[in-house]
Amino acid sequence: MIMPAVKIDPEQIILDKPLFDPQAFRLNDEQAEIIASARRLGQTVFAGRAAAYDRDAKFPTENYRDLHRTGLLGIAIPKKLGGLGADYQTYAIAAAEIGRYCGATALTWNMHVCSTLWSGPLADDLDMDASTRAEHERRRAIHYKRIVDDGAIYSQPFSEGGAAAAGGVAFGTEAKPTKGGWLVNGKKIFASLSGHADYYGVLCTEIAEGEKASRRNTLYLALPAKADGVSVVGDWDPLGMRGTVSRTLLFKDVFVPEDAALMPRGVYFQAAMRWPHMFLTLSPTYVGLAQAAYDFTVRYLRGEVPGTPPVKRRMYPTKQIAVAQMQIKLEQVKAIWFQAITEARANPTKEQVLRAYAAQYSVMEGANEIATLAIRTCGGQAMLKSLPLERIYRDSRCGSLMLPWTAELCLDRIGREALYETGESDD
Repeated sequence: MIMPAVKIDPEQIILDKPLFDPQAFRLNDEQAEIIASARRLGQTVFAGRAAAYDRDAKFPTENYRDLHRTGLLGIAIPKKLGGLGADYQTYAIAAAEIGRYCGATALTWNMHVCSTLWSGPLADDLDMDASTRAEHERRRAIHYKRIVDDGAIYSQPFSEGGAAAAGGVAFGTEAKPTKGGWLVNGKKIFASLSGHADYYGVLCTEIAEGEKASRRNTLYLALPAKADGVSVVGDWDPLGMRGTVSRTLLFKDVFVPEDAALMPRGVYFQAAMRWPHMFLTLSPTYVGLAQAAYDFTVRYLRGEVPGTPPVKRRMYPTKQIAVAQMQIKLEQVKAIWFQAITEARANPTKEQVLRAYAAQYSVMEGANEIATLAIRTCGGQAMLKSLPLERIYRDSRCGSLMLPWTAELCLDRIGREALYETGESDD
């Protein structure tokens, strides 16, 4: 079923205020324009489609056509290669704006954008010799051209059901060197965009004959979705984030040419060690969901939610106190998160890494706390599937489970790294 276009005239709708006011948060005009474009698209188009994607567990294909049309599919691609040239901070805030209106679109868009963010601005901060960097720039231009010209969608299957996605061991998906490239074998679970991406940006371990698996040998390869040996299996019927269509990917002797590398050998491991904020990019979606839950509550209590009677409930002290609690929590979440995404860079300090963990935890748990309070405050009608709050609540519950920085792992790392310096033990 093709989703009908939402007939909303952008000129006749009052756009929501930005999540982060450009003047207050010292964003430049170019940043503000890109972020406003994302907010406008989310509010006038994506919001109207979100319920159907969620209900049917259907991938938001139409939204991706609009992301391509507006240039946002190439948000992190350099301008000289046809993209918008956004940096990490700009992308993160734009993604949060889209998350306000369709969590599944924002979360899957992140998987796509990371293929360009990691191979682009992030890789530019890392060490490569001149020939390696020149080869990397040649290869990434091939990937970027597909996105800019053809609207190609990239995904980023990460999880395998073990400790690899959390950085504990080498990825079980293996790439064996062969003439002209590699043969890839393995499996990825919870692989968002399965069956809908054009290329799967697979993290796998390069293993030559007689070698043992090592995290240092992680490769980041773009496997064509239609390549021989690639298959999508299983169903997708989860609690939330239903439109991500995160089914299981199987790889059986998939030949991948050398030009498919999204990063040169050794660069992904270097990034994981030196650019930890690369793993914070799942959080913008949930910042947007937190804002959405708050926005709904205010409009509902003011009698301004479309499809509901114009009944005001704002005069009750219990409602006012609840909104105050939500506002405080939201401001706390946004403040630490904005600071963390602003500090994203190679070789951050220990304090900056701890703050990134704290921001991830605060966002992923805080979004659901705000959504929970929103439902309690708005009452039983807010649980109806005809209203967005019920979907926002379910989507927000998924955040604390997202690898590689789950809520549990963040707590573990904050406690351990705050008490121990590198290499220190109790022996």
